Amino acid sequence: MSRAAGIRAWLVVYLKGVCMGTADTVPGVSGGTIALVVGVYERLITALTGLRTDTLWQLRALHTAEGRRRAATALVRADVPFLLVLGAGVLSAAATVATGMHAAVTRYPAPTYAFFFGLIAASAVVLFRHVTLRTPPRLLVGGIGLVVAFLLTDPSLSGTRTSTLPVLFLAGTVAISAMVLPGVSGAFLLLVLGQYEYVSSIPRSIVEGAIAALGGNPEPLFGALVPLIVFLAGALVGLFSVAHAVRAALARYRQGTLVFLVSLMVGALRLPITEISGSVPTLSPSAAALVVVPAVVGAVAVLLLDRYTDDLEY
Repeated sequence: MSRAAGIRAWLVVYLKGVCMGTADTVPGVSGGTIALVVGVYERLITALTGLRTDTLWQLRALHTAEGRRRAATALVRADVPFLLVLGAGVLSAAATVATGMHAAVTRYPAPTYAFFFGLIAASAVVLFRHVTLRTPPRLLVGGIGLVVAFLLTDPSLSGTRTSTLPVLFLAGTVAISAMVLPGVSGAFLLLVLGQYEYVSSIPRSIVEGAIAALGGNPEPLFGALVPLIVFLAGALVGLFSVAHAVRAALARYRQGTLVFLVSLMVGALRLPITEISGSVPTLSPSAAALVVVPAVVGAVAVLLLDRYTDDLEY
């Protein structure tokens, strides 16, 4: 392969990561599904589950020429360059789109959460087609998922949801599971945990901090980078723990896992409904249109995506 062809190939991988990152920033749209659509899902899972500590251990000898050669060979064999380029696309897109989503959530909460409602509800419908509730254990699992999501999205907890560093670490650990689970959005999981608005504000805080640092005040930048680093650290841990657990659960208890995910989505609809009702105190034709139209748009977007990816298996 020529150098130009190699650059083009890596650019394609980066752009596929951009597509995944864009999707996972919007609640209800799964980055895992987009990975299927753009044809990198299987390679992503193989690379993640095949990455071992002995591969990373090769990095200890980077101070020697032979060590660098062996480390490079081990990293290429483990497809780490693919993970890094794809990850760069995911992060760059997520940071860009998150800024816009944060502005939408804070400035236009009613139509934005209505859009989220349509996305999440349609995602639950799509997943429900792969579910059968024929056994008492599955019904029990479904009930647990409903209760868990309903309680986590209780409006009375909004004042108690703090974005401390341990909470952000946990949020990153949980949200990253969406990368290996088509049908579930990482942004949706952040919504359930009450961290979506804060996490989506981090990119803008970093930009503002960088501007302040150029003016001689680095503290805002440091204050913005710490939450990001903690969140990404949690995501990294999640890739090698939660991701493996999710894949194992799907392999051994596929129906039960899907039942839990569907029930989680249905129970979590309480959150956008609460946000919408709080932003639209009086019902009028214009207010109804402000809510119904975005909800329909969100639902149609998910249903169209499902229609054109229905033949893809995961």
